[in-house]
Amino acid sequence: MDTTEIERLVRTYEHTLYRTAAAMLGDAHEAEDVVQEAFLAWLERPPTCPDGARERAWLLKVTVNACKSRLRAPWRQRTAPLLESFPAAAPEEQGVMEAVLRLPPKDRAAVHLFYYEGYQTAEIAALLGEREGTTRSRLSRARKKLKALLTEEV
Repeated sequence: MDTTEIERLVRTYEHTLYRTAAAMLGDAHEAEDVVQEAFLAWLERPPTCPDGARERAWLLKVTVNACKSRLRAPWRQRTAPLLESFPAAAPEEQGVMEAVLRLPPKDRAAVHLFYYEGYQTAEIAALLGEREGTTRSRLSRARKKLKALLTEEV
């Protein structure tokens, strides 16, 4: 693989992968590490992707799996809040982002992939390695939790 190809991949997908990892992990430094791991995995064994949608899906799958591994690690502890560096689209979304970060990691991942990345439930289920019905239930419960969190803040 030549350097222009990996540079194109990084420029195209780094923000998407970072936002996904940050939403799942809640830590900016760990999110950066996971994104680097995803690109290293691409360099070590690049998949055969006929179009851009599949390379995005492949990189997201690797990112989600790396986040899951980190979340399972017994040594993992939160050490610094993410909110100051988390890329939100607008200042008025800060309350929503705080509420999303208070969700459990699997719920955060599903919400992020659905609302911020635009994936359908079947695609999210494939990325997270769960059944489509489970993903729909997870999104439904996450919406209820978010509603409760946002109404208690008001």
